[in-house]
Amino acid sequence: MDWSTTYAAVWRAHSRRLRPVRELDPIAFDDLLGIDVQVAKLKQNTERFISGQPCNHALLWGSRGTGKSSLIKAMLNAYADNGLRVVEVDRDDLLQLPEIVDDLRELPFYFVVYCDDLSFEQNDRGYRHLKSVLEGSIEPAPKNVRLMATSNRRHLLPEYHHDNAAGKVIDGELHLGDALEEKISLADRFGLCLSFHPVSQEKYFAMIDQLFPRIADRDRLHTLARRFSTEKGSRSGRTAQQFYRQYIGELEC
Repeated sequence: MDWSTTYAAVWRAHSRRLRPVRELDPIAFDDLLGIDVQVAKLKQNTERFISGQPCNHALLWGSRGTGKSSLIKAMLNAYADNGLRVVEVDRDDLLQLPEIVDDLRELPFYFVVYCDDLSFEQNDRGYRHLKSVLEGSIEPAPKNVRLMATSNRRHLLPEYHHDNAAGKVIDGELHLGDALEEKISLADRFGLCLSFHPVSQEKYFAMIDQLFPRIADRDRLHTLARRFSTEKGSRSGRTAQQFYRQYIGELEC
């Protein structure tokens, strides 16, 4: 792998190798609307990372289609020329994560190991393979590798009502049960946690306006966009992009 010309790669478990990504999504920070705070915090953390300063692993969690994955892509586009590289590893391939990181720790680049849509089921113990990257083991975690993950779950694991049954109040302090403590502790290993929530109708229309800058009849555009989001049952950046792909030929012809 020639990392001087390869900015991203995807781990393929079947062939046990990294496949170079030849074409990157060209999305930029300016294309992301309604998540200015999240963009600013991830930029600050990344700039510390590529300058060799202390920085955190990052968990981007929240509603679907709200820009979590797009923010990771925009980060790579912004800082690739500064030595940032991204290695995407599927959740089911985390068993190989320590070996992947071993091949990266001595290289003169800054690697983000990226897990998209990361979550675990009740009896799944695959998350244990994250520990060597998040905290190290007998050997310290590599300084040139950080883990960034996206998830719909705040704590990455399913949470049930009975998990709270073991909680106790002792001398006025709440002590969580062991099961709940274990679930929370996994997400706590990510020092930077960014939350993403459904966008307001106003922000949704702002996304639509950016995608259709030449449309004069804004009332009709917004009516169609509102109807589309209602039929989809969601209002997000992803919904705006889907609306654009469906109506671009019709509205700008």
